[in-house]
Amino acid sequence: MLMNTRPLISDQEADNLVSFLGRRTLMGAGLAAGGLLATPLSAFAAAAAPEAEITVDQARTAPIPIILPNFGGGLGAQIAEVLANDLTNTGLFKVLPGGASSGSPDFSSAKSMGARALVTGTVSGSGSVRVEMRLWDVLTQQQIQGTAYTTSSANWRRIAHIVGDVIYERMLGEKGYFDTRIAFIARSGARAHQRTRLAIMDQDGANSRMLTAGNWLTLTPRFNPVKDQVAFMSYANNRPRVYLFDLASGRQQILGEFAGISFAPRFAPDGRSVVLSVTRNGGSDLFVVDLASGSRRQITSSGAIDTSPSYSPDGSQIVFNSDRGGTPQLYVMSASGGGARRISYGHGTYGSPVWSPRGDLIAFTRIANGSFSLGVMNPDGTGERIMTEGFTVESPSFCPNGRVLAYCRQSRAGAGGAGFNSTIGMVDITGFNDRVLPTPGQASDPAWSPLNG
Repeated sequence: MLMNTRPLISDQEADNLVSFLGRRTLMGAGLAAGGLLATPLSAFAAAAAPEAEITVDQARTAPIPIILPNFGGGLGAQIAEVLANDLTNTGLFKVLPGGASSGSPDFSSAKSMGARALVTGTVSGSGSVRVEMRLWDVLTQQQIQGTAYTTSSANWRRIAHIVGDVIYERMLGEKGYFDTRIAFIARSGARAHQRTRLAIMDQDGANSRMLTAGNWLTLTPRFNPVKDQVAFMSYANNRPRVYLFDLASGRQQILGEFAGISFAPRFAPDGRSVVLSVTRNGGSDLFVVDLASGSRRQITSSGAIDTSPSYSPDGSQIVFNSDRGGTPQLYVMSASGGGARRISYGHGTYGSPVWSPRGDLIAFTRIANGSFSLGVMNPDGTGERIMTEGFTVESPSFCPNGRVLAYCRQSRAGAGGAGFNSTIGMVDITGFNDRVLPTPGQASDPAWSPLNG
């Protein structure tokens, strides 16, 4: 069964985190609790606007020019800045300043600027704010989307991300991913004795918060896809084990008691169980732990090192890393165990596999000739391609729509650890728009939340 242990942070610290961490609860609880109310706005034009016909491939080649207003200044200007950064950071939009905050758009002026779309909108109120947004197709001169959001002013950054997700989806036909968070490991101190803390931030690097005190080595956070919960590995009390951290309460508990070391956790798509690796007799096997009952089930027994499991989106299969063939490679098997088949056959060794939310790709780390590569392949092992390389690039994690990967990039350390740096990178699955995510210090082990998570 799940057992309590000495907190990794104090109860008081946990209580102080609740107002920040309970995003799902707040956003679904109604305005009185700081939630969100979204109301459609009717189009000025009588005819319904057609769906935008722009693909991601087209936007990658020629970013979509879009005009954003300042939403009336003040808080509106802050929302506009976050929205502009969200769209720009994808590499798929070219943000143009200007335009009226409200009223009928000046389509003639927008066309002269080369805009494909424009946004109008306003922000009103103080403690409770109302954000109105209309998205327009410049070519058809029709409204694509109109929504008014009413919420606490404390949620202003989330409103900006939500508006960005609407624009992304209406313009590109895919779900956006701006209203998400990333769990990660915050690192500080000298290279040889770094302090590691479980942390969380918005996907753009804002609102970073530390969740653990840093007294023990902490690694590999993973989001529950349906709950405000993170699984991670901690060396608390000098015994490496997997813990669950409840983001709504700030409390944590051990995920089962195993005779060996438990590590590399990953939630099932329904959030009801966790698959993890447990050391046994010089190797490691994969186990599934039911979160409600605490019961466990062993699903590999190869006598080798089986680790880094990740479920397919439908929960029917698991990709994992194993050296059962002599070197670390990637294997896919049934989620119930058995029928494992090797899928990696390129040069070098493979690890850190993670299945895309779309189900069409598996991301991985490959080590060859002393250097690291980050790549993707089809679930049957075909179509392997490398997206980025470096001294160390590892720990890939897909955003909810499967379009972008977050990963850890580390530099080579000189004498005494000089020159070492650990950052979180982001790259499109085609290798496009590889960039560094701003963090308050050094960071590693990124794990992307589900949408609205």
